[in-house]
Amino acid sequence: MEHLLPFKKTRNLKNHIKNIAVITVIALTLLALIRLNYPIPQYSSPILSIHNNNNNPEVLLVHHVRSNNPTVDMIKITDDHEKCDVFTGEWVPNPDAPYYTNTTCWAIHEHQNCMKYGRPDSDFMKWKWKPDGCDLQVLNPFQFLDIVRGKSLAFVGDSVGRNQMQSMICLLSRVEYPIDVSPTTDEHFKRWKYVNYNFTMAYFWSPFLVRSNERDPNRSTNTDLFNLYLDEYDESWTNQIDEFDYVILNAGHWLTRTAIYYENRRIVGCRYCQLPNLTDLPVAYGYRRVFRTAFRALNERENYKGVTFLRTFAPSHFEGGPWNAGGDCVRRRPFRSNETVLEGLNMDMYMTQLEEFRAAEKMGKKRFRLLDTTQAMLLRPDGHPSRYGHWPNENVTLYNDCVHWCLPGPIDTWADLLHHMIKMEARRWYNERLLQPQKKKKMH
Repeated sequence: MEHLLPFKKTRNLKNHIKNIAVITVIALTLLALIRLNYPIPQYSSPILSIHNNNNNPEVLLVHHVRSNNPTVDMIKITDDHEKCDVFTGEWVPNPDAPYYTNTTCWAIHEHQNCMKYGRPDSDFMKWKWKPDGCDLQVLNPFQFLDIVRGKSLAFVGDSVGRNQMQSMICLLSRVEYPIDVSPTTDEHFKRWKYVNYNFTMAYFWSPFLVRSNERDPNRSTNTDLFNLYLDEYDESWTNQIDEFDYVILNAGHWLTRTAIYYENRRIVGCRYCQLPNLTDLPVAYGYRRVFRTAFRALNERENYKGVTFLRTFAPSHFEGGPWNAGGDCVRRRPFRSNETVLEGLNMDMYMTQLEEFRAAEKMGKKRFRLLDTTQAMLLRPDGHPSRYGHWPNENVTLYNDCVHWCLPGPIDTWADLLHHMIKMEARRWYNERLLQPQKKKKMH
């Protein structure tokens, strides 16, 4: 029997190993089931860690999301992207676009629903912005919604701001549609909530950013004349802005309209008003002051702790005449950067914005960031609705619309830029908050 003992020991050892293997499989299965039924906790702020690879620091923002999609678990921000000027570049073909259609997204404003109203070409949807010196990530809606989990974003300005918000809704619709939680039925003041992410987007209609009213609301002509109180806040948005984590300001085309300018409750001049004894002032005069007032309003709000993005002026592309005299935009491809230049009124408005932005930034009270869309949109004469924002027999004010942008269309790239900037903001948050204890230790 002695010669059978080794075999018996071997058999026992094999059975032992087999039992361990079975137990391991059961344990792993139970662990997988637990993780499936009890997902990893959600975070309202990103978890970051620094890695050094050949002296090239890289920041990783790690997010656990409900999608169970491994491709959205990690967002990389490299120093190259932080240093790169994402606002200077060219449009390059993007065969993967568009990422939604006018039939899959209900949020498109009728006047920007170009395919519905018969636009015959579709190439204008198939371009992406390529910055000089780096790549700009196309918006990943899972990543974006996880970064802004528990936060809020407000668009303040005119209908181009609404155009941007509706573009965002359409791009994020691949993950979730928001519900309408607006406190009013007024379409000029909307709030949309992404329930699964506790993220809110709001829109505040304020085309001049300051207090304004129509001078003659019962006018018998088609010429609007507005009173603009250049140094007074528009409280329809300034009194509600404290709760928002991100605010995107924009204003532009409305400042070219006829208006009477007030400062200190006294008339100081006008724009195109053709009234006796009133000095006709350039557009830049009013434009400078409305931004100065809007920035002052934010700087003076003690409870506003958010980040303000100035979305810069997006030029229109009327050719063959102004908007009210037969001008149209019929080009079918983007410009190259060497085919056009920013000049005239477009240059004046852009530089005015930059100067007032820098002045507000220097005050150091709040966080201001520049969302510079001007060059990118200057190169997109092909992206406007033109006459494809309404039926041919409709009576509309802007018959050939070369101001707003088709959806889907070039304005979707603004979401890519915003996504990039909010990731940069997360990196600043990391540097400012998590490294503060280390700085204090060094001081002691």
